[in-house]
Amino acid sequence: MPGIHVEHWGDGPPVLLVHGSITGGAGTWSAQRPLAEHWRLMVVDRRGYFPNPLAEVEDFEVDAGDVAELLTEPVHLVGHSYGGVVALLAAADHPAMVRSLTVNEPPAFGLVPDDPVVGDYVRGMRELWDHGPADPTAFLHAFIAYVGSTFTPPDPLSPDLLQNAHMLRHERLTDEARIPLAALRRQAPFPKLVVSGGHSRVFDAVCDVLERDLGAQRAVVPGAGHSVQRTGVPYNEVLHRFLSAVV
Repeated sequence: MPGIHVEHWGDGPPVLLVHGSITGGAGTWSAQRPLAEHWRLMVVDRRGYFPNPLAEVEDFEVDAGDVAELLTEPVHLVGHSYGGVVALLAAADHPAMVRSLTVNEPPAFGLVPDDPVVGDYVRGMRELWDHGPADPTAFLHAFIAYVGSTFTPPDPLSPDLLQNAHMLRHERLTDEARIPLAALRRQAPFPKLVVSGGHSRVFDAVCDVLERDLGAQRAVVPGAGHSVQRTGVPYNEVLHRFLSAVV
């Protein structure tokens, strides 16, 4: 088993939840706790994120390996943002251990290399990482503004968020991720769901490609920007309905 922290909420069929940047597992998925009435939620804290020890770099390929080690039984795999990229890669490598795959606005920008709007957005991301504030707190605020998250961090940052902001500042950017769409479609026949927040032309473009090329179901859950799961009941209804329909 990988040396990363995992919480378990509830009982029932297992659902493995993979968080994105900034907030760890419990913070990202707090509004999904009611789903523990029906599902066994396995809430991961990715490598370097509190309460795990600090790591030097945040890397989607390393995280996908960590998630793969948790797949000791077939699970419903759910990933948000950076965690969505991690979930796509882990599912492609271990399709027999995945009952379904749900991704919320994964920043898999390499899927739309010819989209000029996405290209401009990615260049802005690179500019932020190359020339943005070195201080993790200042960088965190700049990042939140850039991605359109509704998350408002405390001032000053709590120790856990400060550690997570450090990981964000040393993040491998996801435009480098190569998502094996053909393998996910042909060799991974499990149901797939792509969720967006209806707030961003850039993230919609990525979700459109995933919907089309994976034959995925698509849902739009507005109201929380990039953090679609923070809508609570609206998102939970979509996810619960999708998971319940998986045979």
